Amino acid sequence: MQEIKFRLVNSGLQPRRTKIEMPGWAGKPEPRTDGSHEYAWHCVPFTEGAQYGIEIFYPYENELHVTKKNGEFVFDGDFGPPPEDDLQWPPFRSFGREFYTYQLLLDLKVGKDWAVRTEPHPRFYTDTTGTVPIAVPALLRTEWWPMIAFIVFKSPPEGETHIFRPGEPMLQILILPVTADFTLAPMDEEEAAEREMRSRRIHGSRETLAGDSTWLSSTDTVFDGTYRHLLRAAKAKAKEQ
Repeated sequence: MQEIKFRLVNSGLQPRRTKIEMPGWAGKPEPRTDGSHEYAWHCVPFTEGAQYGIEIFYPYENELHVTKKNGEFVFDGDFGPPPEDDLQWPPFRSFGREFYTYQLLLDLKVGKDWAVRTEPHPRFYTDTTGTVPIAVPALLRTEWWPMIAFIVFKSPPEGETHIFRPGEPMLQILILPVTADFTLAPMDEEEAAEREMRSRRIHGSRETLAGDSTWLSSTDTVFDGTYRHLLRAAKAKAKEQ
């Protein structure tokens, strides 16, 4: 297991492994059963993906509302008096016409083969209000860059508002290989046939695999636990090896 060490200026950033919040941004803790409303956490691939990184929290006591009026940014929030050190103040500011930044004074130490990638927090994908900040993806090689100086956020559309609230996560960070060392190549006929046969076997066994886990949500959407059952089996097999 790799250890990621960090140092920070503002303890309110609270870096931690991303957690599924229920009730909260991931939905309500409704069971997988007929009549339940479907939520993102019901989907295992989403849940695993959402918990893959490190979440960073908005560290201030007062809300910040970011809007655009007549093409200009408006930052409505009280950060208090500027600190005595050499920090940028206020910590949010415009960055061109379509982006704004936050001075994220957080250092994540990773090895030479790894990098730090910023991205929107998973709650952005479950939000229905359009108010969740949208962190712009960026890859930083922190082996030799010891400080993440600022994070770029995408501008809200004219007339809409991004809201930063105390205690709410505002972005997620992934730890990835520093180089995307892969190529794309079509499968040969034998490999493609093997994959197709495997997919047909899963499809043919779906009624059996999902027999005790199929349910109809309140929006008449059918769900089943085929992937979840196979994932559990794959993990058990991996432990045996």
